[in-house]
Amino acid sequence: MLSHSQVVRLIFGLKLRELRQERGYTPAELARACDVSVSYLNEIEKGKKYPKADKILSLSKVLGVTYDQLTSLTLSRRLEPISELLQSDLLKEFPLEMFGLDPLRIVELIADAPAKMNAFISTLFEIARNYEMRQEHFFLAALRSFQEMQDNYFEELEQDVRTFVGEHKLQHGAPFDRAQLARVLESKYGYTLDRTTLQEHTNLGRLRSVFQHKTRRLLLRSGLTGAQEGFVLGREVAFNYLNLKERPYVNATFPVHSFEEVLNNFKASYFAGALLMEEELLVRDLQRFFAHKKWEPALLLELLTKYDVSPEMFMQRITNLLPRHFGLQSLFFLRFDQANASSVYKLTKELHLSRLHNPHGNELHEHYCRRWISLRLIADLRQQPVTDAPNFTLGAQRSHYPNGDEYLCLTLARAGDATEPAVSVTVGLLCDDNLRQKIRFLDDPAIVQKEVNETCERCTILDCEVRAAAPVEIERRQRQQQLEESVAALVNGG
Repeated sequence: MLSHSQVVRLIFGLKLRELRQERGYTPAELARACDVSVSYLNEIEKGKKYPKADKILSLSKVLGVTYDQLTSLTLSRRLEPISELLQSDLLKEFPLEMFGLDPLRIVELIADAPAKMNAFISTLFEIARNYEMRQEHFFLAALRSFQEMQDNYFEELEQDVRTFVGEHKLQHGAPFDRAQLARVLESKYGYTLDRTTLQEHTNLGRLRSVFQHKTRRLLLRSGLTGAQEGFVLGREVAFNYLNLKERPYVNATFPVHSFEEVLNNFKASYFAGALLMEEELLVRDLQRFFAHKKWEPALLLELLTKYDVSPEMFMQRITNLLPRHFGLQSLFFLRFDQANASSVYKLTKELHLSRLHNPHGNELHEHYCRRWISLRLIADLRQQPVTDAPNFTLGAQRSHYPNGDEYLCLTLARAGDATEPAVSVTVGLLCDDNLRQKIRFLDDPAIVQKEVNETCERCTILDCEVRAAAPVEIERRQRQQQLEESVAALVNGG
């Protein structure tokens, strides 16, 4: 991240260059007038050096501005977007080094072509404003990119789990004995587990846990399933064992304060999943499951029962293991929420490995394709009587997209209730020869095959039985094409 001194040097250099050009000085002329070398002036303008007070005074006199005007952090209106970016929390917190980017190189790019960088930055700001993107959106996007760079598998965290289990002599079977985590939190880290206080705050809805860091009291909502409580306890262990200081204190989604908080929350969640679903054991179970020639959903249910975890935890965990142990890098993970039957489907989590796959998020307020199994299973649960509705359902589908891509989609969906939305989680695997070798039931005719698209507004399937909106984007494109053809005919005819 850029330090405060780097920001100060860069802003001073940008301002100095702009004033020099406005006054009509070449670098050599200004250097000569202020009794400095051209190379030194060049380093100042690029933000590499910050002159001493006497040199600043000399520069201000030659350029016809006051000392304070030259040293203030305010840039002209033309370069204001660069100033906003440099002084924003976004750039200060953004993990440039994590992506192999040298902050000094970013400084050089801005200093070398401030006008072009200003136009680029202004464009980004405009896009962010138009699509209501906040700082946390950039942080979450950075986290997803980081996961994708590592194929969503983190060897050091897997090893941390193994070391933790060994150090505390824990039993690492399936299901994992969650009482072990409670004992570690209480005896090792001085926690008090409180299962009554949170219940008194009915306005907090689906909030499952709150950590009161001053008293080291962990408030747990009464009525959590074993899987939910195990995940909360596992994350708390991780925050302490991995010494993750900057962290959220609740389990729900709240505005984030820094990228470090987002990253640490991910690490703790990864640790919890790896703790509850031991790597080697789950890999062996998945190998047996994929070796069956027929799609047998009961076997997937057995795995959920064996590990006693939520569908979301299970599906996210297998996205850690499929690339490393099965060579399946072309995959995506999606989570959809629907508050009630009349609510829109919200894509609340998304991950793509290898490339941006279909389906993917759409921020244009369009209707996601109802032929996706992710949405179909939620709709199926909605149609069942409330008293008879199962806790969750599952299914498989081979989805064919207009661009020729085909995915095997494995989906688990959970019914909603008064406080929890209906949820579906999907792992999609690109259908190719590699997948056919690893998953033997891929060609089972029992797996439904569907032609699908991105959104209803962009879909050309005329006889779709579940269309939620007219294909207005397709119609708009057709009108545009007809207009262009008519204009071309007129031009060529003239």
